[in-house]
Amino acid sequence: MFGIVRPCRHRLGEKLTAQWTAHLCGLCLALRGDHGQLARIVTNYDGLLISVLTEAQADPGGSTGRRTAGPCPLRGMRTASVAHGEGARLAAAVSLVLASAKVRDHVADGDGLLARRPVALAARRVAAGWDRAGARAGSDVGFDTAVLVDAVDRQTGIESLAGPGTPILTVTEPTETATAAAFAHTAVLAGRPRNAAPLAEAGRLFGRLAHLLDAVEDREADAASGAWNPLTATGTSLDEARRLADDAVHGIRLALREAEFTDGGLAHRLLVHELPNSVRRAFGTPSCAHGSHPYAPPGAPGAPGGPTPPEPPRRDRRGLLAGCAVWLGLACTCQLCCGTYEDPWTRERKEGCLHNCDCDCCDCCECCNCCSCGGEDGCCSGCDCGCDC
Repeated sequence: MFGIVRPCRHRLGEKLTAQWTAHLCGLCLALRGDHGQLARIVTNYDGLLISVLTEAQADPGGSTGRRTAGPCPLRGMRTASVAHGEGARLAAAVSLVLASAKVRDHVADGDGLLARRPVALAARRVAAGWDRAGARAGSDVGFDTAVLVDAVDRQTGIESLAGPGTPILTVTEPTETATAAAFAHTAVLAGRPRNAAPLAEAGRLFGRLAHLLDAVEDREADAASGAWNPLTATGTSLDEARRLADDAVHGIRLALREAEFTDGGLAHRLLVHELPNSVRRAFGTPSCAHGSHPYAPPGAPGAPGGPTPPEPPRRDRRGLLAGCAVWLGLACTCQLCCGTYEDPWTRERKEGCLHNCDCDCCDCCECCNCCSCGGEDGCCSGCDCGCDC
């Protein structure tokens, strides 16, 4: 599961969490239904925004809506109401093409197992299949994925020419163009053509933000491995990257004010209130007013001036096949979705995707209900975004 919008379920509240899960499951099932089981691995948090935006603009009873999905191991073999229709199919098409690009990028960098030629060859074939499948799915909903493929192709050339002094926005432009086209097409699907321009602007800035945050999060790892990183290659400082990220968040907020929504609660929550948390998480600043860690008395391990707490004992990584077997067991018991588990390969402690909270004190702190200024969903429903929660 990749993506920059990873909302805290405590801040979402029960109603918006149910809607968010419906879109996540809807994207996963759209990928499976149209492209087979393997395609489900490209399910991602950002792709479901396409489905969310389409539904937010659609008239009730239109081509978007809900259906009851059958039991699934990731839901503990429970049925669920999931999003379906053209929005979910567009989200699937975009996810396939962009995941294909991500695979090719990892192959080019020789990451992990992809450094081995047989594995790299197989990955390229999978990526090419996703490109074709994404093009077919996009055509079915009137979206030409060529704009995405062109953006991916141009990205490689731009990165090869970028160097110290190259504006970082030159590097992020292909991503901006691709996400602008996807966001704008949600207005076409929903029958609200006047929303296309503001949503294209929101999509352009979202693409910029996604590219910047990915570069910030990968900066140290890329430096250690010698991989290409846009910030390092162009000489862009973290302060400048933070300024551009904050500007993009503000621009998305302004663009969404110009669009008309039938029910924009979830879209507003994710794109207006969760994106600042994504920025703070990427730059390592607390997303909760109470900080990231519980209080520790002076002199205690972890407290200012206190001794450094001991590192947990190192645990050996599992091999590829053993890790796959553990992953299968976790999936069948629903722990990957809503439990606490060890990573199948690294053995690191992780939370399921529905518990992917960026605030360690969610069970008790008021910041998790920070948007209680109106609306039954606790998400500033109908507000002008004057609150800065």
